[in-house]
Amino acid sequence: MTTHFAHSVPRLKRLLPRLRGKRIGVLGDLMLDRYLWGTASRLSPEAAVPVVDLVGQNECLGGGGNVAANLAALGAKVEAFGVIGSDEAGRALQKCLREASMGDRGVLAEAKRVTTVKTRIIAKHHQVVRVDRERREPPQSETREKLLRMVFGALQRLDALVLSDYDKGLITDDFADRVLSAAHQLKVPVFVKPKTSRLYAYRGARVIVCNTKEASFYVTKTLSDEKSFEEAGRALLARFGCGAVVITRSGEGMSVFEESSPKQVHIPATGHEVSYARVGQPGIERGATGRQVFDLTGAGDTVLSVLALAAAAGASIVDAAILANIAAGVVVGKLGTASVSPQELAYALDELRD
Repeated sequence: MTTHFAHSVPRLKRLLPRLRGKRIGVLGDLMLDRYLWGTASRLSPEAAVPVVDLVGQNECLGGGGNVAANLAALGAKVEAFGVIGSDEAGRALQKCLREASMGDRGVLAEAKRVTTVKTRIIAKHHQVVRVDRERREPPQSETREKLLRMVFGALQRLDALVLSDYDKGLITDDFADRVLSAAHQLKVPVFVKPKTSRLYAYRGARVIVCNTKEASFYVTKTLSDEKSFEEAGRALLARFGCGAVVITRSGEGMSVFEESSPKQVHIPATGHEVSYARVGQPGIERGATGRQVFDLTGAGDTVLSVLALAAAAGASIVDAAILANIAAGVVVGKLGTASVSPQELAYALDELRD
């Protein structure tokens, strides 16, 4: 563990209660994650694939919806904004939002739109296949303008806005520019997970969060050592004209670059030793037995949501990134799309201090 981590733990513990009640808007591509759970003990005679005997099914929010779910789980007051279809999946998505006590007035349904659904078939804790149902055309112009009006009206009561772009047609360069301009005028910080199809959108964001592959694409070079990450981070700060860039590096943690700081801060990963027996439980022995899980589903959404919420609660970007990194370490220890609770964050912080 680095000294930086150890010194941050008391501050981060004091921060946790301040997360509750912050008003965060989530604007972006809302999706439905559908899980079909079953057992598999034989191969199909028709092809070399397992036959899954269905045991159960559940649904949860995906994409920008998963960002919103992460925020709600930490006690934030969340308002969701996006466009879905007038279909069964859209109704299921809105039901998930309501069950999580999120504001969904800004979620507009379009008759000809298809709600994005990602269906995962899981057998014995392994994902067998994922089936995606989606179309990526932009919403109708009148729907887009109505959504923008709702976002502009909400900005004055928000502590932060998260822009969650999954390249499903909603967010264009012009759309992002109008949102960021309005947020800047009202001094509402915007936290963005960009898509590589948009090279110059999101200018003026408070923080841009991208993974190694995306950062590499933006700077058109492979990131292989600390020097290459340092150069990429500085280049991205200039490209996006943003306050900070966070590059998530999977098993190697994350790197934080700030416009106001000459050096990057590297935060090591914390999630490799999380087991079923220990996730979210206090006082478990380090040698506790339990099946280890390392599932990256939704880890990027967790980083984005915790980073935005912690910063909105007054944390520095580096402290917010440390907390986000810890949260991601908890989430990769869970199978499927998942969120983290304040209690789990508190336990994880206690483990870091030990």
